[in-house]
Amino acid sequence: MKKAFLFITITCCMLLLANCSIAQQKQLTYCNPINIDYGYTPIPNFATEGKHRATADPVITMYKGDYYLFSTNQWGYWWSHDMYHWNFVSRSFLRPEHHVYDDLCAPAVWVQGDTLMVFGSTYSSNFPIWMSTNPKANEWKEAIHEFEPGGWDPDFFRDDDGKLYMYNGSSNTYPLYGAEIDPKTFHLKAYRKEMYFLQPFRYGWQRFGENMDDTFLDPFIEGSWMTKHNGKYYLQYGAPGTEFSGYSDGVVVGDNPLGPFTPQSMPFSYKPGGFARGAGHGSTYTDAWGNYWHISTITIAVKNSFERRLGIWPTGFDKDGVLYCNTAFGDYPTYLPDGKEDHLQSRFTGWMLLNYNKPVQVSSTLGGYMANNAVDENIKTYWSAESGNPGEWIQSDLGKESTVNAVQINYADQDATILGKSTTTFTQYKLYYSSDARKWHILTDKSRNKTDVPHDYIELSTPVRARYIKLENVHMPTGKFAISGLRVFGNGGGSKPDTVQNFVVLRTEKDKRSAWIKWQTVDNAFAYNIYTGTAADKLYNCIMVYSANEYYLKTMDKEKPYYFRIEAINENGISAATKVIKVE
Repeated sequence: MKKAFLFITITCCMLLLANCSIAQQKQLTYCNPINIDYGYTPIPNFATEGKHRATADPVITMYKGDYYLFSTNQWGYWWSHDMYHWNFVSRSFLRPEHHVYDDLCAPAVWVQGDTLMVFGSTYSSNFPIWMSTNPKANEWKEAIHEFEPGGWDPDFFRDDDGKLYMYNGSSNTYPLYGAEIDPKTFHLKAYRKEMYFLQPFRYGWQRFGENMDDTFLDPFIEGSWMTKHNGKYYLQYGAPGTEFSGYSDGVVVGDNPLGPFTPQSMPFSYKPGGFARGAGHGSTYTDAWGNYWHISTITIAVKNSFERRLGIWPTGFDKDGVLYCNTAFGDYPTYLPDGKEDHLQSRFTGWMLLNYNKPVQVSSTLGGYMANNAVDENIKTYWSAESGNPGEWIQSDLGKESTVNAVQINYADQDATILGKSTTTFTQYKLYYSSDARKWHILTDKSRNKTDVPHDYIELSTPVRARYIKLENVHMPTGKFAISGLRVFGNGGGSKPDTVQNFVVLRTEKDKRSAWIKWQTVDNAFAYNIYTGTAADKLYNCIMVYSANEYYLKTMDKEKPYYFRIEAINENGISAATKVIKVE
């Protein structure tokens, strides 16, 4: 009897350990830009420099235990149960009398009672507000035939007391507006009020342009979104322009849904460096465990200013009620949610980029779209083969045998032929690994894949040891075989970088919105993370800089002191950070 009991006890413990191990193995990761079947721009004059994928202005809302994702001009929407596997539902929200290219541009999405509500941007036409209690099955009807007030870049916010508010605006002349809406008739209960207008003379990050210089052009405020937390109202907005790396989301905070509001000095969603740049015009939502996340727009802006993708970032509120967004290593492999988390702690896996600017070989090259563009950590540049034929390939040398945990394949649009959304396109390829570039093993075989994977991300269930990674084309959805980023993640097995020395931040009285940051090059590093904020314990903004030892920061509130630290990065890990320095 004792032996039987001991056997059962040991067996149960082994099963428990096995289940724990399986649970750990099943914790999924993702990598920005998120891998969904982005449609192509539907607007012909937006495609004069080449047809290309494009979406922006995303909203994620949780409804009946699933995540629903809507974004500009996709002729449908996605749903997911885990924020990783996204299922597309094909639908146009236009009526026959709407003679416009935009289908659900910059949509507003909210839950009202047991119903999911959707409304698209409009000033010139009166669009419906749509409603559904079964969006998975694509069952929709009109809540109101014409929402007469209209509104560009709208957001509807349902407060705890049942009151409904709408915010809207997209302009470099006018502010954001807000108004209370009758939740039954969807009529305005009073005139719209001014909520907030940009102040680039004080907040450097609100200046228009890629370099945030003071130009003759004024910045755009757009993309309103309201979140309530601990009795405070956080009205979020995008600025200064969607085509720039500095495209960010700021926030103003108040005690009332219609203000008055006080700005947070810095953009809370901000990612001007790295591979995927820009983190503006988005929405803040909670996952199944109540953790906050922010989805926003990533800029490419090569073939058109509105060539864009989507990114998801861990977000939250600190103990003082400051809204933050953790974009450090935001385009590296990141853990998806699986429980209650503190997003002030990084969700980064620790898998480093292994092939930055390392040697590349290719099957062919089209014009000036050179091979090294696929490993230069710039989503704006890409390599293209001469054709989209099966057998075209690209091979990346990691420099030495390393541990590989994941690979991200970012396709570029070269000679694409599609306008608008296609639900029949698919991508097929084979991915190999090798230690000597002679004997190859299959890493992933997607030669029978029937889905569109423009930013495919492959997390390996078991890491492999490899020096070479080779991607071979089998089928392109359209155009040439072109890659903007063949990104290999893991660990090089060597020494982490040395700590940065001689870190200096120069800020003058002439323009306290700007600073010149400089440091001594670390010989065994290829990139750096600069952290900054308005308090020593709130360094929430991060700028990733590759192959440089200086950075011109132009995002500061001229009336506040700032704090900085820096860390160095290589394929083996991250250095110890410097001490925090204060700059008045």
